[in-house]
Amino acid sequence: MKSRLPLLSVLALSISLAVIPTAQAALPLSAANDIRSLAPVVEKVSPGVVNISVSGNKVSRQALPEPFRFFFGPEMQGQQVQERPFQALGSGVIIDAKKGYVITNNHVISDADKILITLIDGQEYEAELIGSDKQSDIALLKVDAKDLVEIEFSDSDQLRVGDFAIAIGNPFGLGQTVTSGIISALGRSGLNVENLENFIQTDAAINSGNSGGALLDLEGKLVGINTAILGPNGGNIGIGFAIPANMVRSLIDQIIEFGEVRRGVLGVMGGELTSELARTFGYRSQHGAFVSQVLEGSSAAEAGLKAGDIIISLDGKAIRSFAELRAKVATMGADKTVTLGIFRDGKKQETKVTLAHSEDESLSADTLNEALEGATLAKTTAKDKVKGVKITEVAPRSPAARSGLEKNDVIIGVNRKRITDLNDLRKIIEAKPEVIALNIQRGQSSIYLVLR
Repeated sequence: MKSRLPLLSVLALSISLAVIPTAQAALPLSAANDIRSLAPVVEKVSPGVVNISVSGNKVSRQALPEPFRFFFGPEMQGQQVQERPFQALGSGVIIDAKKGYVITNNHVISDADKILITLIDGQEYEAELIGSDKQSDIALLKVDAKDLVEIEFSDSDQLRVGDFAIAIGNPFGLGQTVTSGIISALGRSGLNVENLENFIQTDAAINSGNSGGALLDLEGKLVGINTAILGPNGGNIGIGFAIPANMVRSLIDQIIEFGEVRRGVLGVMGGELTSELARTFGYRSQHGAFVSQVLEGSSAAEAGLKAGDIIISLDGKAIRSFAELRAKVATMGADKTVTLGIFRDGKKQETKVTLAHSEDESLSADTLNEALEGATLAKTTAKDKVKGVKITEVAPRSPAARSGLEKNDVIIGVNRKRITDLNDLRKIIEAKPEVIALNIQRGQSSIYLVLR
């Protein structure tokens, strides 16, 4: 098993010298002195990249020795709970100047009680967390500020290995730093960073603190969000990874519209296409996603997919691997209709598929209300007897536990208003009513819990 890569927010110091050949012929011209330079692009976009500092308390749980468990009671579940203050640094990208939207990595702001954004001119603002997605490591913040500069999204599906790239971020907390390089590889996965992996690899120097920063093309458009590095002690060795802009845009659009990521599901199982598999099925490439099983009643089954199919494209864009297919499908969102290119029995064909909802969608309730902190919420499934928002986990001694919430409770109403999903719950709570009365279905009983 590969070891987990260091996330960029881990503070580490290393100094290295390298001689990097330049390809000046492809760089833009500076209008001032006709010298080939990245300065015009950097000057235009650098105000759109911000420094992020966060602080909060991390909860750690350690197993209690058996002789001491009696004294702490069953609510501790054999654990010792400790809170420790922390501070961390990262980067962010402004994507909407009017609304004040800033994107960063989820691991940058995870567990933070306070998020502070610093613009390039030194102005500081406290940011609000709008929503996040742990599996794809993306978070959306909002800041109340004027005269912001936004960075435009690029079509990351058009990237090619060898394209020039510019990285802007806040390495080691030094302040805004610009580095350059090329796109080294596309569709990287299996790095054990997060569950959904379809990374852009670059040799532009990226270090701890660059997390959430911008990876740009030579037009100054956003091609990715810098997320992880491969290197000892968190130092740069020329191998960095970024989340593609198209994935980021899809996730952010869902968070803005629904307040959460509504993950799409195709309904196939499979793996990477090896040379042996490709030869066995008469396919002359190793790029594609091999389907070993189609789940009964799934979107894929309804669209006519079969075991043994090789999925080679999604909406006309080539699919390199099963990991890339999984990441793209999951981040495109439920209920979206896509066109799959398939290789079957020596022929290429296309079929349309409407993605289903993921049954494992969940949301930490920490950002909704202080009294719900410590609870994990998820939408109910067909197995549940009622429709609403299910409590899948409640941390011991958390505010949610003290509020009376229990695992497997189903919230079916708030303030006498019926709710059926997480979005309904979010809308009511974010209106900040004076009292929140949760109508809970607990087993065969219906009860009310009042949060203040």
